[in-house]
Amino acid sequence: MQNKNESYSKRQLIGFVIALPLFISLLLIDAPEGLAVEGWRVFAVAVLMAILWMTESIPIPVTALLPLILFPFLGVTAFGNVAASYANSNVFLFMGGFFIAISMQKWGLHRRIALYLIWAIGSSPRRIILGFMVATASLSMWISNTATTMLLYPIGLAVILQLVESREGDESGSDKSISNFRTALMLGIAYAASIGGISTLVGTPPNIVFVSAFSKLYPEAPEISFFTWFVAGFLLLLLFLPICWIVLTRITFKISNKSSPGGRQVIREELNKLGPMLIQEKLVAVVFSATALAWITRKDVTIGSTTLQGWSSMLDASDFLHDGTVAMLAAIILFCIPVNLKKGKFLLDWESAVKIPWGILILFGGGIALAGGFKSSGLAEWFGSQLSLLGGVPVPIMISITCTTMTFMTELTSNIATTSLFMPILASTAAGIGMHPLLLMIPATISASCAFMLPVATPPNAIIFASGYVSISQMAKTGILLNLIGIVLVTLLTYFVVVPLFEISTTSLPAWVH
Repeated sequence: MQNKNESYSKRQLIGFVIALPLFISLLLIDAPEGLAVEGWRVFAVAVLMAILWMTESIPIPVTALLPLILFPFLGVTAFGNVAASYANSNVFLFMGGFFIAISMQKWGLHRRIALYLIWAIGSSPRRIILGFMVATASLSMWISNTATTMLLYPIGLAVILQLVESREGDESGSDKSISNFRTALMLGIAYAASIGGISTLVGTPPNIVFVSAFSKLYPEAPEISFFTWFVAGFLLLLLFLPICWIVLTRITFKISNKSSPGGRQVIREELNKLGPMLIQEKLVAVVFSATALAWITRKDVTIGSTTLQGWSSMLDASDFLHDGTVAMLAAIILFCIPVNLKKGKFLLDWESAVKIPWGILILFGGGIALAGGFKSSGLAEWFGSQLSLLGGVPVPIMISITCTTMTFMTELTSNIATTSLFMPILASTAAGIGMHPLLLMIPATISASCAFMLPVATPPNAIIFASGYVSISQMAKTGILLNLIGIVLVTLLTYFVVVPLFEISTTSLPAWVH
């Protein structure tokens, strides 16, 4: 995304100039045979939004508002129906997650968690890098990747400076050794933030875009719960994070394994500055832990022949409750727990709460509205029928193609906008060739968070690149290897974990697709 201080780029100018004329031209063309005029109008809107999203000619959330205006004017959907997309249950799930994250940041709980994790793991330069990566991934499961990176980045810089001082005169403290360490550490923080966010539904926006679009396209399909996603996402984290660490410390950068007290000294000093844990931190930690537990245990879980009943089933309310219910309840509780009642201070106040990224919530709504337009206008069904020739491509190959496309597209475009655009297209493609929609939608969603090559790919990449310790060539060299590894891992995860976990048939379509 463009920095506020940068001028309007050529890419943005081109997008601004061509978007509207192309949109109008498409509206003046007759719809293709077999597609209703409403479907063609939705296609025109999708093209308009795609150009504006990919070029960022106007703010991405503003583009997401277009269905709210264009669908009613073009006779696609009534305004009320489109507006409902912006209040989808998954939007409130992410909103509640944002509120919890803000409260953690307000009282410094996230910083304490990160420092303790680094302290517990780090001793040698390699282990210090691993400690930072584990801390970053753990936090980015629950708070934004950008905020996590901004938190760990200055701590990493302090460790680098201390390590340089503590190893002066040591052969292993050569310029090359120090350069490798600082570059690997900076990249490790950025990459771990992206990998950690994949693990939970609230970890990164593309996950919620997927779940919301899926529920909109297939309202009769089984709900994708927080726990189900967590099982697959956390398994990927357990595989990908160590691989990323090995690539950084033993392949692209040679990092010494010699014990170095300098880094641990910095972490110890930072922990001492925090002092004893405040009551506010403890209360936020209790609410956060209870929320995570409630998300994980809400739905029934089947292990072999045994089914563990979720608490929503125990309350006989599984059809009424949602993970978003839990998130908003947690948020309201944070607003209601006083820390100084005389002064009217609570764990979370509105002055802090308004700092959540509201634009992302609007973007979710736009993606859901677009998916709804694809379905209601018949465009999704028509699009799928046009791709029936791909039916002979083996499932693993289709998954790999999807992963590769999403991975490299999001190197240059917003992963949220790209996911919003591609979810209905991939669902249509899958149905058109007789594949279960989740076989393409899930790997595409995960791959949207696996762009490691360029600074513009993700905010964590951009933040770390701004440190001056990482060049584009270093990021690209490491990132291309991790991109390829990610494609393989996501393909294997889809085929061997997602298929049984989500009870996906690879030979027939479920009834709710039609």
